Amino acid sequence: MLPFTHLHVHSQYSLLDGSGRLDELVDVCALQDMRALALTDHGVMYGVVDFYKCAKQRGIKPILGCEVYVAARDHRDRDVRQDKESAHLVLLARDMEGYRNLMKLVSIASMEGFYYKPRIDYALLEEHASGLIALSACLAGDIPRLFAQGREEAAYDLARRLAGIMGEDNFFIELQDHGLREQKMLNPQLIELAERLGLGLVATNDVHYVARADAEAQDVLMCIQTGKFVDEEDRMKFETEEFYLKSPDEMAELFGHVPAALSNTADIAERCDVELEFGKMHMPGFTAPEGRDNAAYLRELCEEGLKAKYGAVLPEHTQRLNYELETIEKMAFVDYFL
Repeated sequence: MLPFTHLHVHSQYSLLDGSGRLDELVDVCALQDMRALALTDHGVMYGVVDFYKCAKQRGIKPILGCEVYVAARDHRDRDVRQDKESAHLVLLARDMEGYRNLMKLVSIASMEGFYYKPRIDYALLEEHASGLIALSACLAGDIPRLFAQGREEAAYDLARRLAGIMGEDNFFIELQDHGLREQKMLNPQLIELAERLGLGLVATNDVHYVARADAEAQDVLMCIQTGKFVDEEDRMKFETEEFYLKSPDEMAELFGHVPAALSNTADIAERCDVELEFGKMHMPGFTAPEGRDNAAYLRELCEEGLKAKYGAVLPEHTQRLNYELETIEKMAFVDYFL
């Protein structure tokens, strides 16, 4: 079994929020004998391919994920009073189907759901949940927020809903401890929820930088993001310097009283197995109507277009068209053009 695995990690691709360079994150994992690492940037998957290649080169198993933003209502709603705030949810690709679903969700979040942040909603997640593992996220997750608001019954209802959406053993309650009072108060409630509903626990550190010494640089990034100065008191900032890539021993010291939350990280890492293929083109397929030959159908469409564009088709037009179509066929691009 793999040792403790970090499953909640933000890199430089969480723009103006995470400061960890991919190569540095992977190097620290290798030095500390952590043989797997997840990447869960905020709302985007910009860094996935670079991360995958970098991890593979260092013998680290890459776990591909994203910490998505979940809309308060439908992901297409845009009312500033009701829809400005969104919740966090960590999604990890368990297999290639999950990876495709994660890409689909992240794409829809940006193309349809963008309002302050790229957003999905729980109904959309249900449509594309296959092959994914979900973690309940940090204090900004919906379940922690409901507990913080004293809405315990609603928190339990949402946990049941997410467990149903993700399927058996694919939804985990996340525990974090960055020295924050809110987390210390909340963790016992999360542990009790998991026990009562038969859900797995998972210990994470909400990694935003590589080493403790990087906390100050990450704070500067936050200032740039929010348009504030470092010496301003009333501004968004991390309250502690604990958001770094901690060693397995440090995580064991924090969560030794819930050993399953530590071992589950290794179990999840074992279950996540996505292999990306490079150097090979994956062209889209096309089926011509009525079972016709694709190349002949493309020629027919082009000849119709030629007439529509020029009216009287001259021999040089036909000659050029033949040259272009022969090139397309030789390159096996017929389906792509159709």
